[in-house]
Amino acid sequence: MVAQESDGQGRGTARRALLGAAVLGAGGAVLGATGTARADGRQGSGGYRSLLKPTVIGHRGASGYRPEHTFGSYQLALDMGADVVEAGDLVPTKDGHLVCRHEPEIGGTTDVAAHPEFADRKTTKTLDGVATTGWFTEDFTLAELKTLRAVERIPANRPHNTLYDGRWEIPTFEEVLRWQDEQTRKRGKQVWIYPETKHPTYFRKLGLGLEERVAKLLRKYGKDGKNAPVILQSFEPSSMQRLNKLVDNPLVVLLSGASSRPWDFVEAGDPRTVADLVKPEGLKWIASYAQGIGPTLDLVIPKDASGNLTTPTTLVADAHKAGLILHPYTMRNENPFLPANFRKGTDPTAYGDAFGAFKTYFATGIDGVFSDNADTALLARADFVNG
Repeated sequence: MVAQESDGQGRGTARRALLGAAVLGAGGAVLGATGTARADGRQGSGGYRSLLKPTVIGHRGASGYRPEHTFGSYQLALDMGADVVEAGDLVPTKDGHLVCRHEPEIGGTTDVAAHPEFADRKTTKTLDGVATTGWFTEDFTLAELKTLRAVERIPANRPHNTLYDGRWEIPTFEEVLRWQDEQTRKRGKQVWIYPETKHPTYFRKLGLGLEERVAKLLRKYGKDGKNAPVILQSFEPSSMQRLNKLVDNPLVVLLSGASSRPWDFVEAGDPRTVADLVKPEGLKWIASYAQGIGPTLDLVIPKDASGNLTTPTTLVADAHKAGLILHPYTMRNENPFLPANFRKGTDPTAYGDAFGAFKTYFATGIDGVFSDNADTALLARADFVNG
Protein backbone atom coordinates (compact mmCIF):
# COMPACT_ATOMS: atom_id res chain seq x y z
CA MET A 1 0.00 0.00 0.00
CA VAL A 2 0.98 3.63 -0.24
CA ALA A 3 3.08 4.86 2.68
CA GLN A 4 1.69 7.91 4.47
CA GLU A 5 3.44 11.20 5.02
CA SER A 6 3.99 12.50 8.55
CA ASP A 7 4.36 15.95 10.00
CA GLY A 8 7.60 17.58 11.08
CA GLN A 9 7.46 15.94 14.49
CA GLY A 10 7.31 12.46 13.04
CA ARG A 11 3.62 12.06 13.94
CA GLY A 12 1.50 10.45 11.22
CA THR A 13 -1.25 12.81 10.15
CA ALA A 14 -1.96 12.03 6.51
CA ARG A 15 -5.16 10.55 5.24
CA ARG A 16 -5.64 6.84 5.13
CA ALA A 17 -4.75 5.00 1.96
CA LEU A 18 -7.23 2.38 0.79
CA LEU A 19 -5.96 -1.11 0.26
CA GLY A 20 -6.45 -2.59 -3.16
CA ALA A 21 -4.62 -5.87 -2.97
CA ALA A 22 -4.84 -9.56 -3.61
CA VAL A 23 -3.15 -11.72 -1.01
CA LEU A 24 -1.54 -14.87 -2.32
CA GLY A 25 -1.20 -17.12 0.71
CA ALA A 26 -0.12 -16.43 4.25
CA GLY A 27 3.46 -15.67 3.37
CA GLY A 28 3.24 -14.93 -0.33
CA ALA A 29 3.51 -11.75 -2.32
CA VAL A 30 0.77 -9.16 -2.18
CA LEU A 31 -0.16 -7.62 -5.51
CA GLY A 32 -1.77 -4.23 -5.12
CA ALA A 33 -4.22 -2.69 -7.55
CA THR A 34 -2.27 0.56 -7.32
CA GLY A 35 1.19 -0.92 -6.93
CA THR A 36 3.06 -3.90 -5.59
CA ALA A 37 3.94 -4.66 -1.99
CA ARG A 38 6.24 -7.65 -1.80
CA ALA A 39 6.69 -10.06 1.06
CA ASP A 40 10.30 -9.12 1.56
CA GLY A 41 12.35 -6.81 3.76
CA ARG A 42 10.64 -3.70 2.36
CA GLN A 43 7.19 -4.61 3.66
CA GLY A 44 6.76 -2.50 6.77
CA SER A 45 10.19 -0.91 6.42
CA GLY A 46 8.67 2.47 5.66
CA GLY A 47 6.98 2.70 9.03
CA TYR A 48 3.71 1.51 10.46
CA ARG A 49 1.63 2.96 7.62
CA SER A 50 3.43 0.75 5.10
CA LEU A 51 2.20 -2.43 6.78
CA LEU A 52 -0.27 -4.45 4.75
CA LYS A 53 -3.93 -3.72 5.42
CA PRO A 54 -5.95 -5.01 7.07
CA THR A 55 -2.93 -5.71 9.25
CA VAL A 56 -2.98 -9.07 11.03
CA ILE A 57 -1.61 -8.77 14.55
CA GLY A 58 -0.85 -12.01 16.39
CA HIS A 59 -2.52 -11.43 19.76
CA ARG A 60 0.00 -12.46 22.42
CA GLY A 61 1.53 -14.49 19.62
CA ALA A 62 -0.53 -17.38 18.30
CA SER A 63 -2.38 -17.78 21.57
CA GLY A 64 -5.14 -19.83 19.95
CA TYR A 65 -2.61 -22.64 19.68
CA ARG A 66 0.08 -22.12 22.32
CA PRO A 67 0.20 -20.65 25.85
CA GLU A 68 0.24 -16.89 25.40
CA HIS A 69 3.30 -14.67 25.73
CA THR A 70 5.82 -17.43 25.20
CA PHE A 71 8.42 -17.73 22.49
CA GLY A 72 6.49 -20.77 21.30
CA SER A 73 3.45 -18.56 20.75
CA TYR A 74 5.42 -15.68 19.21
CA GLN A 75 7.33 -17.98 16.89
CA LEU A 76 4.21 -19.71 15.64
CA ALA A 77 2.53 -16.38 14.88
CA LEU A 78 5.49 -15.46 12.67
CA ASP A 79 5.53 -18.87 11.03
CA MET A 80 1.84 -18.46 10.21
CA GLY A 81 2.58 -15.14 8.53
CA ALA A 82 1.31 -12.56 11.02
CA ASP A 83 2.27 -9.03 9.99
CA VAL A 84 2.92 -8.00 13.60
CA VAL A 85 3.31 -9.97 16.82
CA GLU A 86 2.00 -8.60 20.12
CA ALA A 87 5.12 -9.41 22.11
CA GLY A 88 4.32 -8.64 24.82
CA ASP A 89 2.25 -7.22 27.66
CA LEU A 90 4.93 -5.59 29.81
CA VAL A 91 5.02 -5.85 33.60
CA PRO A 92 8.00 -5.37 35.94
CA THR A 93 9.82 -7.66 38.31
CA LYS A 94 10.84 -6.77 41.85
CA ASP A 95 14.31 -5.92 40.59
CA GLY A 96 13.08 -3.72 37.75
CA HIS A 97 13.18 -5.97 34.69
CA LEU A 98 10.34 -5.97 32.17
CA VAL A 99 8.73 -9.33 31.46
CA CYS A 100 5.90 -10.43 29.18
CA ARG A 101 2.72 -11.50 30.97
CA HIS A 102 -0.89 -10.62 30.26
CA GLU A 103 -1.28 -9.39 33.85
CA PRO A 104 1.05 -8.90 36.81
CA GLU A 105 -0.96 -11.64 38.55
CA ILE A 106 0.54 -14.86 37.22
CA GLY A 107 -1.45 -17.57 38.99
CA GLY A 108 -3.42 -18.29 35.83
CA THR A 109 -0.61 -18.14 33.31
CA THR A 110 2.26 -19.93 35.06
CA ASP A 111 2.84 -22.96 37.28
CA VAL A 112 3.67 -20.77 40.29
CA ALA A 113 1.00 -22.48 42.41
CA ALA A 114 2.94 -25.74 42.07
CA HIS A 115 6.07 -24.17 43.59
CA PRO A 116 5.92 -24.61 47.38
CA GLU A 117 8.85 -22.22 47.81
CA PHE A 118 6.57 -19.41 46.61
CA ALA A 119 3.45 -20.34 48.54
CA ASP A 120 3.92 -17.42 50.94
CA ARG A 121 3.99 -14.96 48.03
CA LYS A 122 0.28 -15.44 47.38
CA THR A 123 -1.55 -12.30 48.42
CA THR A 124 -4.47 -10.01 47.68
CA LYS A 125 -3.85 -6.60 46.12
CA THR A 126 -6.03 -3.84 44.73
CA LEU A 127 -5.24 -3.63 41.03
CA ASP A 128 -6.90 -0.67 39.33
CA GLY A 129 -9.62 -0.67 41.95
CA VAL A 130 -10.24 -4.42 41.86
CA ALA A 131 -9.26 -6.79 44.67
CA THR A 132 -7.09 -9.44 43.04
CA THR A 133 -5.68 -12.55 44.72
CA GLY A 134 -2.67 -14.43 43.49
CA TRP A 135 1.03 -14.06 42.78
CA PHE A 136 2.37 -10.82 41.33
CA THR A 137 5.44 -10.26 39.18
CA GLU A 138 6.54 -7.27 41.27
CA ASP A 139 7.05 -9.62 44.24
CA PHE A 140 9.55 -11.80 42.35
CA THR A 141 13.06 -11.20 41.08
CA LEU A 142 13.73 -12.05 37.47
CA ALA A 143 15.80 -15.04 38.55
CA GLU A 144 12.83 -16.36 40.53
CA LEU A 145 10.40 -15.84 37.65
CA LYS A 146 12.73 -17.72 35.35
CA THR A 147 12.17 -20.85 37.46
CA LEU A 148 8.48 -20.80 36.49
CA ARG A 149 6.91 -22.11 33.31
CA ALA A 150 3.95 -20.84 31.31
CA VAL A 151 0.59 -22.61 31.19
CA GLU A 152 -2.57 -22.16 29.11
CA ARG A 153 -4.71 -19.29 30.49
CA ILE A 154 -8.13 -20.54 29.29
CA PRO A 155 -7.95 -24.36 29.31
CA ALA A 156 -11.75 -24.69 29.32
CA ASN A 157 -11.79 -23.22 25.81
CA ARG A 158 -8.41 -24.48 24.66
CA PRO A 159 -7.77 -27.88 26.22
CA HIS A 160 -5.39 -28.82 23.40
CA ASN A 161 -3.07 -25.99 24.40
CA THR A 162 -2.47 -27.61 27.79
CA LEU A 163 -0.24 -30.08 25.93
CA TYR A 164 2.36 -27.29 26.02
CA ASP A 165 2.01 -26.41 29.72
CA GLY A 166 5.43 -26.21 31.34
CA ARG A 167 7.35 -26.03 28.07
CA TRP A 168 8.31 -22.34 27.95
CA GLU A 169 9.59 -19.82 30.46
CA ILE A 170 8.54 -16.19 30.89
CA PRO A 171 10.32 -14.01 28.32
CA THR A 172 11.80 -10.65 29.17
CA PHE A 173 11.23 -7.64 26.91
CA GLU A 174 14.95 -7.48 26.22
CA GLU A 175 14.89 -11.11 25.07
CA VAL A 176 11.97 -10.23 22.78
CA LEU A 177 13.95 -7.37 21.22
CA ARG A 178 16.87 -9.71 20.57
CA TRP A 179 14.51 -12.36 19.19
CA GLN A 180 12.99 -9.75 16.86
CA ASP A 181 16.42 -8.93 15.43
CA GLU A 182 17.30 -12.61 15.09
CA GLN A 183 14.04 -13.42 13.29
CA THR A 184 14.40 -10.41 11.02
CA ARG A 185 17.83 -11.66 9.92
CA LYS A 186 16.67 -15.25 9.47
CA ARG A 187 13.52 -14.39 7.52
CA GLY A 188 14.95 -11.61 5.40
CA LYS A 189 12.04 -9.33 6.22
CA GLN A 190 11.39 -6.92 9.05
CA VAL A 191 9.61 -8.47 12.03
CA TRP A 192 7.26 -6.10 13.85
CA ILE A 193 6.20 -6.22 17.50
CA TYR A 194 3.42 -4.45 19.41
CA PRO A 195 4.14 -4.34 23.17
CA GLU A 196 1.74 -2.90 25.74
CA THR A 197 2.43 -1.11 29.01
CA LYS A 198 0.20 -2.80 31.60
CA HIS A 199 -1.25 -0.91 34.57
CA PRO A 200 1.33 1.89 34.34
CA THR A 201 -0.24 4.07 37.06
CA TYR A 202 -0.28 1.14 39.47
CA PHE A 203 3.37 0.37 38.84
CA ARG A 204 4.50 3.99 38.97
CA LYS A 205 3.10 4.20 42.49
CA LEU A 206 5.28 1.23 43.39
CA GLY A 207 8.37 2.99 42.05
CA LEU A 208 8.47 0.71 39.01
CA GLY A 209 7.62 3.14 36.21
CA LEU A 210 7.24 1.31 32.92
CA GLU A 211 7.73 3.99 30.30
CA GLU A 212 11.31 4.92 31.18
CA ARG A 213 12.28 1.25 31.21
CA VAL A 214 10.65 0.65 27.83
CA ALA A 215 12.32 3.73 26.33
CA LYS A 216 15.73 2.75 27.68
CA LEU A 217 15.57 -0.68 26.04
CA LEU A 218 14.25 0.69 22.76
CA ARG A 219 17.12 3.17 22.64
CA LYS A 220 19.61 0.43 23.50
CA TYR A 221 18.49 -1.61 20.49
CA GLY A 222 18.03 1.35 18.15
CA LYS A 223 14.25 0.92 17.98
CA ASP A 224 13.04 4.30 19.26
CA GLY A 225 12.44 6.09 15.93
CA LYS A 226 9.26 7.00 14.07
CA ASN A 227 9.83 4.20 11.55
CA ALA A 228 11.01 1.67 14.12
CA PRO A 229 9.26 -1.73 13.89
CA VAL A 230 7.81 -1.39 17.39
CA ILE A 231 4.29 -0.04 17.97
CA LEU A 232 3.55 0.82 21.61
CA GLN A 233 0.11 0.63 23.20
CA SER A 234 -1.68 1.15 26.51
CA PHE A 235 -5.15 1.44 28.00
CA GLU A 236 -3.90 4.50 29.89
CA PRO A 237 -3.58 7.59 27.66
CA SER A 238 -1.08 9.20 30.03
CA SER A 239 1.30 6.29 29.42
CA MET A 240 1.30 7.07 25.71
CA GLN A 241 1.70 10.79 26.45
CA ARG A 242 4.71 9.97 28.59
CA LEU A 243 6.23 7.73 25.92
CA ASN A 244 5.54 10.41 23.31
CA LYS A 245 8.11 12.54 25.12
CA LEU A 246 10.64 9.71 25.45
CA VAL A 247 10.62 7.98 22.04
CA ASP A 248 9.33 8.57 18.50
CA ASN A 249 7.67 5.18 18.06
CA PRO A 250 4.10 4.96 16.77
CA LEU A 251 1.70 5.00 19.73
CA VAL A 252 -1.77 3.49 20.10
CA VAL A 253 -4.37 4.18 22.80
CA LEU A 254 -6.43 1.12 23.70
CA LEU A 255 -10.12 1.67 24.38
CA SER A 256 -12.32 -0.64 26.43
CA GLY A 257 -16.10 -0.53 26.89
CA ALA A 258 -17.86 2.76 26.15
CA SER A 259 -18.92 3.34 29.76
CA SER A 260 -15.49 2.58 31.22
CA ARG A 261 -12.84 5.09 32.25
CA PRO A 262 -9.10 4.62 31.83
CA TRP A 263 -7.58 4.01 35.25
CA ASP A 264 -5.26 6.99 34.99
CA PHE A 265 -8.38 9.12 34.44
CA VAL A 266 -9.89 7.69 37.62
CA GLU A 267 -6.73 8.44 39.57
CA ALA A 268 -6.48 11.97 38.14
CA GLY A 269 -10.16 12.79 38.57
CA ASP A 270 -10.70 13.12 34.81
CA PRO A 271 -14.44 12.48 34.31
CA ARG A 272 -14.17 11.42 30.66
CA THR A 273 -15.22 7.93 29.63
CA VAL A 274 -14.29 5.90 26.58
CA ALA A 275 -17.55 7.14 25.05
CA ASP A 276 -16.10 10.65 25.26
CA LEU A 277 -12.79 9.58 23.74
CA VAL A 278 -14.40 8.05 20.65
CA LYS A 279 -16.20 11.29 19.81
CA PRO A 280 -14.46 13.55 17.24
CA GLU A 281 -13.17 15.85 20.00
CA GLY A 282 -11.73 12.93 21.95
CA LEU A 283 -10.14 11.42 18.85
CA LYS A 284 -8.59 14.76 17.97
CA TRP A 285 -7.09 14.87 21.48
CA ILE A 286 -5.66 11.35 21.08
CA ALA A 287 -4.22 12.31 17.69
CA SER A 288 -2.27 15.12 19.33
CA TYR A 289 0.16 12.56 20.81
CA ALA A 290 -0.65 9.13 19.29
CA GLN A 291 -1.03 7.60 15.85
CA GLY A 292 -3.81 5.12 16.44
CA ILE A 293 -6.47 3.58 18.63
CA GLY A 294 -7.09 -0.02 19.60
CA PRO A 295 -10.81 -0.16 20.34
CA THR A 296 -12.72 -3.19 21.47
CA LEU A 297 -14.61 -4.62 18.50
CA ASP A 298 -17.87 -3.62 20.19
CA LEU A 299 -16.97 0.04 19.66
CA VAL A 300 -16.79 -0.66 15.91
CA ILE A 301 -19.97 -2.77 15.68
CA PRO A 302 -22.08 -2.93 18.86
CA LYS A 303 -24.02 -6.04 19.86
CA ASP A 304 -27.66 -6.24 20.86
CA ALA A 305 -28.95 -7.84 24.06
CA SER A 306 -28.68 -11.28 22.48
CA GLY A 307 -25.05 -10.76 21.47
CA ASN A 308 -25.75 -10.32 17.75
CA LEU A 309 -23.96 -7.66 15.73
CA THR A 310 -25.97 -4.54 14.94
CA THR A 311 -25.11 -1.48 12.84
CA PRO A 312 -21.52 -0.20 12.69
CA THR A 313 -20.78 3.05 14.47
CA THR A 314 -19.04 6.01 12.83
CA LEU A 315 -15.83 5.29 14.76
CA VAL A 316 -13.81 4.12 11.75
CA ALA A 317 -14.63 7.18 9.68
CA ASP A 318 -14.22 9.53 12.64
CA ALA A 319 -10.83 8.09 13.58
CA HIS A 320 -9.57 8.22 10.02
CA LYS A 321 -10.71 11.82 9.76
CA ALA A 322 -8.55 12.54 12.81
CA GLY A 323 -5.58 10.84 11.11
CA LEU A 324 -5.67 7.77 13.35
CA ILE A 325 -5.39 4.10 12.39
CA LEU A 326 -7.67 1.52 14.06
CA HIS A 327 -6.50 -1.88 15.26
CA PRO A 328 -9.47 -3.37 17.15
CA TYR A 329 -9.29 -6.39 19.48
CA THR A 330 -9.76 -9.37 19.72
CA MET A 331 -10.85 -11.95 17.16
CA ARG A 332 -10.88 -15.54 18.42
CA ASN A 333 -12.23 -18.60 16.63
CA GLU A 334 -14.02 -20.29 19.51
CA ASN A 335 -17.80 -19.94 19.88
CA PRO A 336 -17.93 -18.03 23.18
CA PHE A 337 -15.75 -15.23 21.81
CA LEU A 338 -17.69 -14.67 18.60
CA PRO A 339 -20.84 -12.58 18.11
CA ALA A 340 -23.89 -14.78 18.73
CA ASN A 341 -24.92 -14.78 15.08
CA PHE A 342 -21.58 -16.33 14.10
CA ARG A 343 -21.56 -19.18 16.62
CA LYS A 344 -22.03 -22.80 15.65
CA GLY A 345 -23.64 -24.75 18.45
CA THR A 346 -22.80 -24.31 22.12
CA ASP A 347 -19.51 -26.20 22.51
CA PRO A 348 -17.12 -23.71 24.21
CA THR A 349 -14.12 -25.36 22.55
CA ALA A 350 -15.58 -25.50 19.03
CA TYR A 351 -14.98 -22.98 16.28
CA GLY A 352 -17.81 -20.83 14.99
CA ASP A 353 -18.05 -18.94 11.71
CA ALA A 354 -14.91 -16.88 12.29
CA PHE A 355 -14.58 -16.13 8.57
CA GLY A 356 -18.02 -14.57 8.51
CA ALA A 357 -17.17 -12.42 11.51
CA PHE A 358 -13.85 -11.32 10.00
CA LYS A 359 -15.59 -10.34 6.75
CA THR A 360 -18.11 -8.22 8.64
CA TYR A 361 -15.46 -6.42 10.67
CA PHE A 362 -13.10 -5.91 7.72
CA ALA A 363 -15.96 -4.35 5.74
CA THR A 364 -16.07 -1.45 8.22
CA GLY A 365 -12.69 -0.22 6.98
CA ILE A 366 -10.61 -1.08 10.05
CA ASP A 367 -6.86 -0.94 9.43
CA GLY A 368 -6.08 -4.23 11.14
CA VAL A 369 -7.15 -6.57 13.90
CA PHE A 370 -5.70 -8.45 16.83
CA SER A 371 -6.36 -12.18 16.49
CA ASP A 372 -5.45 -15.25 18.52
CA ASN A 373 -5.55 -17.20 15.25
CA ALA A 374 -3.29 -15.48 12.75
CA ASP A 375 -3.73 -18.20 10.14
CA THR A 376 -7.50 -17.73 10.12
CA ALA A 377 -7.12 -13.95 10.00
CA LEU A 378 -4.78 -14.15 7.01
CA LEU A 379 -7.14 -16.39 5.06
CA ALA A 380 -10.00 -14.06 5.95
CA ARG A 381 -7.97 -11.11 4.67
CA ALA A 382 -7.28 -12.94 1.41
CA ASP A 383 -11.01 -13.58 1.02
CA PHE A 384 -11.76 -9.94 1.75
CA VAL A 385 -9.28 -8.28 -0.60
CA ASN A 386 -10.01 -10.78 -3.38
CA GLY A 387 -13.77 -10.59 -2.89
